[in-house]
Amino acid sequence: MNSPRRLAQEVRDSVVQLRREGLTGRAVSVRTGASRSTVSRLPRAARLSRARDLKPPQPANRYERATPGEILHVDITKLARFWRPGHRVTNSREKQSIGAGWEFVHVCVDDHSRLAYVEILPDEKAASAVPFMRRAVGWFREQGIHTERVMTDNGSCYRSRRFAGFMKETGIKHPRTRPYTPRTNGKAERFIKTLLGEWAYVQPYSSSEERRQHLPPYVAFYNDERPHHSLGALPPRSRQPSQVS
Repeated sequence: MNSPRRLAQEVRDSVVQLRREGLTGRAVSVRTGASRSTVSRLPRAARLSRARDLKPPQPANRYERATPGEILHVDITKLARFWRPGHRVTNSREKQSIGAGWEFVHVCVDDHSRLAYVEILPDEKAASAVPFMRRAVGWFREQGIHTERVMTDNGSCYRSRRFAGFMKETGIKHPRTRPYTPRTNGKAERFIKTLLGEWAYVQPYSSSEERRQHLPPYVAFYNDERPHHSLGALPPRSRQPSQVS
């Protein structure tokens, strides 16, 4: 018999997913509308309560390619869709966005410059990943960056014939991360954490559509203005080929 107090499975999944992505308990609570006690309990059951249980940080032996375009790091993260804010904003549990589904944030980051290209797409299938990759490579070309390699994990969309066909068509090499070692694609993972913390969960948006509208301005800020520790407190745009003296 289902308890009326039991959280919908979509909310439970969201709590665990957001914790896995490294969000604090408070941020997970604000985003999902779940209570702090629930946000504490579910990750503990999934063995995600400790910091060391989460995705590993960027490895200490960091590397950096010498020139833009040598490697573009590509990855995907998913966000829950919603059409109204959670109870932490409305003070009411009567209307929640249960069953709203997911949207998928595809990211592409240049290893040397940290310039980033981002899109929100409806899924993580090859039918979305390949056109995204084509647009990303075109965008980097407009920045004066010729793509030599694209590094991805071993997701099914990146192992597809369609993705392999695009790599062959463009002459771009496609190294993939070794199994169970996502840190080899660490720059994409680090950027995703920054994106989630500074855009997706920086404020309680009224809907996922409002959140979507805030993405382009944030990415422009990230590329053009935001100081980057690894770049000597300069923004990624400072390493765009046309900007380098």
